[in-house]
Amino acid sequence: MNTPTAPDVDVNQLVADTDTGGRAPGPWVSRLLLYLALAWSLFQLWIASPLPFSLGVLVFNDTETRAIHLAFAVFLSYMAYPAFRRSPRDHVPLIDWALAFVGAFCASYLFLFYSELATRPGQPTQMDVITAAVGMALLLEATRRVLGLPMVIVALVFLIYTFGGPYMPDMIAHRGFSLNRAMSHQWLTTEGVFGVALGVSSSFIFLFVLFGALLDKAGAGNYFIKSAFALLGHMRGGPAKAAVLSSAATGIISGSSIANVVTTGTFTIPLMKRVGYRADQAGAVEVSSSVNGQIMPPVMGAAAFLMVEYVGIPYIEVMKHAFLPAIISYIALLYIVHLEALKANMVGLPRRNPGTHGSRLLAFALTVAGFLALSGAVYWGIGWIKSVAGDAAIWIVGAGLLAAYVGLLWFGARQPVLELDDPNAPVFELPETAPTVKSGLHYLLAVVVLIWCLMVEQMSPGLSAFWATLFMIFVMLTQKPISAAFRGHGGLAQATRQGFADLIDGLATGARNMIGIGVATAAAGIIVGTVSLTGVGLVMTELVELLSGGNLMLMLVLVALISLILGMGLPTTANYIVVSTLMAPVVVELGAQSGLIVPLIAVHLFVFYFGLMADVTPPVGLASFAAAAIARADPIKTGITAFAYSMRTAILPFLFIFNTQLLLMGLTGPFHLILTVVSATVAMLVFAAATQGHFLVRSRWYETAALLLITFTLFRPGYWWDMVYPPYNEVPAAQMSRLIEEAPANAAKRLWIEGTNLNGDDVRKGVLLPLGAPASARERLASAGVSVVAQGDELLISGVKFGSAAEKLGIEQGFRIVSAEVPAERPAKEWLFLPALALLLLVMGLQRLRLPRKAGVGAAAGSRA
Repeated sequence: MNTPTAPDVDVNQLVADTDTGGRAPGPWVSRLLLYLALAWSLFQLWIASPLPFSLGVLVFNDTETRAIHLAFAVFLSYMAYPAFRRSPRDHVPLIDWALAFVGAFCASYLFLFYSELATRPGQPTQMDVITAAVGMALLLEATRRVLGLPMVIVALVFLIYTFGGPYMPDMIAHRGFSLNRAMSHQWLTTEGVFGVALGVSSSFIFLFVLFGALLDKAGAGNYFIKSAFALLGHMRGGPAKAAVLSSAATGIISGSSIANVVTTGTFTIPLMKRVGYRADQAGAVEVSSSVNGQIMPPVMGAAAFLMVEYVGIPYIEVMKHAFLPAIISYIALLYIVHLEALKANMVGLPRRNPGTHGSRLLAFALTVAGFLALSGAVYWGIGWIKSVAGDAAIWIVGAGLLAAYVGLLWFGARQPVLELDDPNAPVFELPETAPTVKSGLHYLLAVVVLIWCLMVEQMSPGLSAFWATLFMIFVMLTQKPISAAFRGHGGLAQATRQGFADLIDGLATGARNMIGIGVATAAAGIIVGTVSLTGVGLVMTELVELLSGGNLMLMLVLVALISLILGMGLPTTANYIVVSTLMAPVVVELGAQSGLIVPLIAVHLFVFYFGLMADVTPPVGLASFAAAAIARADPIKTGITAFAYSMRTAILPFLFIFNTQLLLMGLTGPFHLILTVVSATVAMLVFAAATQGHFLVRSRWYETAALLLITFTLFRPGYWWDMVYPPYNEVPAAQMSRLIEEAPANAAKRLWIEGTNLNGDDVRKGVLLPLGAPASARERLASAGVSVVAQGDELLISGVKFGSAAEKLGIEQGFRIVSAEVPAERPAKEWLFLPALALLLLVMGLQRLRLPRKAGVGAAAGSRA
């Protein structure tokens, strides 16, 4: 029986059709599109820079910036994306020219007539309404071209709901809105299309996408792939391990799962097949690792930047919370591909200069130690310079960065030039490790600049990305001439021209990559606008509670399924906006009512993770389709295998909802941090072994059950411990002032509140209220947005500040704080790790007895590779 394979597909054309548009018109129009894309990138760099405010020219406010941003996205949508499959790709039809200009005018209407609109808020003229209606229609058509029909259908459903409120079922009925009111709300305010999502796209996301595009055009993508193969390709199943590592690295470059698959997969998938992986396994490994690139800090997917606004925390906090789940997910995938290699008795690829195992291990250890020492020297050294030199430190650090850049280029120029190898060549040898790693170390400086600005200088994400992008522009203009000079090749003028051409190409590619995200965030704004206009978000709590029967776990399963279903037709960013707008408040509210206080960031990461899973899930997972096309495998089978490999990612959101220590929250010190990281890593490896049915040898059913029990205990020891020891003691509100004043800086206090909400429903729920810096109880509550007055043994909430943390937690004026919860005195729940590890040792002992005697040593050694 022949296995069906993917049809012949040009994967590069697939990426173009999906991410940047599949149209290639004549030279004049292509040049126009290049100039427009270049203008968009330069505009975004201008508004992100300090120059407009320093010079006092071309200063745009947020609303004007969003309008111009959307105008670029809509115009390029019609110019770059054909209307239908059979539409011409070699020229732009006249109708598309007309739609592009009209769509750009409607999108920029808020910018062009900003002063006039400001004088008559809420009183749209006929021209305003016509422009809004036409703009809405053209936005939906642009969305259909770029993202497909599902996103348009979702947006239309919400628009129909806006107008058809009186005809809806009683639970979701509302009074309905006129065309004037709906269009004014959606198009002429910042509550709908031009809302927070489009604002984040214009201020944060564009610059990070541009940074990644420039990094890729500079050659970092090839460097990351070849370095991963040089480091891991010789191991058992080495190409698959290298695919995982290179995809984690290229996740910094590409925010697109499909682009990540194609970038690394065209090289890794043929080599995985060569060493023994089935075609669907090779494609699935690439899909699983590429999709996870969007959860990998420091540059996560576009949706992560939206969390900054939706959750109200700095991006550095989002990175911190996402770090451990991303790391253990990648470690588990490395272990999964290793187990597959063990089961098939695979070997690695040959090295050019094998060397001894001890010398390779020593070289690797020295490399890691060198990186750690260098990182420490940079961190504490620059910190010392800042404390000594004050404002002059920026010039000293800049000179040091320049010196490091030139030095690393000199160091890299002494190595052979990195060329793209042919993975289908009859004889394929791995590149040498040391020369490969040394040749592109200067690329890491751009990532260092980004992380330094975010974590040390604590700049905004937009400003951090601006400085990192500016450094990348400098790299692209100078790396080729300087390298040519160091190599003694001559031709400096040609190298300079080539660097300038690469820069122009990178700036244009970054803008083209943003078309989909721009229209996605705008179209998703229709859903957000409908929720704010109709108040349907309040109804969702009752609806989900009805469907789940008030069971929190069942409710989380429903949210996960909604994310997966929507994600089959929506890009990750739009899916996140829709589901987080509708579901995140529901999860927080129902969790609070059942006694589980869920931090908002945990809920948003939950939605984010399952939105990513939709890129894997058949039958519409585009990343699986792209990988299957490269692997010549059945797309459905590839998607199913990829979903099985991605189960490790799917369980994490359920776990960190109930154990927020996995998000590095609530840790008490360095030892607690280390214990959390080690236990989570071991748990994820054990889970991978359980799902693969293979540990040291093939597992029996009771051993798999034991491994799953070990996994659950290591991930969530509190589940068992809470049955024996209550985790919290309740303290009357009368003692709260003392508790709040004694709480450490930036702590959060667990409070129980009661009251009647705006719908007339009686509410009792728990909230986790952040307290900020040390101060009096009243001041710390005020910093969270709450004003209180004493009322007997309770505290009456007399006011809630708009947009504050308290408002986002669902606290309303008139509610009462009736009690607080403090951690109970009990043994640490981590003591349960001991019986879990004892059971793990028992399973290992049982499996060792079944190891083949002759191959026992080799298999045991292989399991540690």
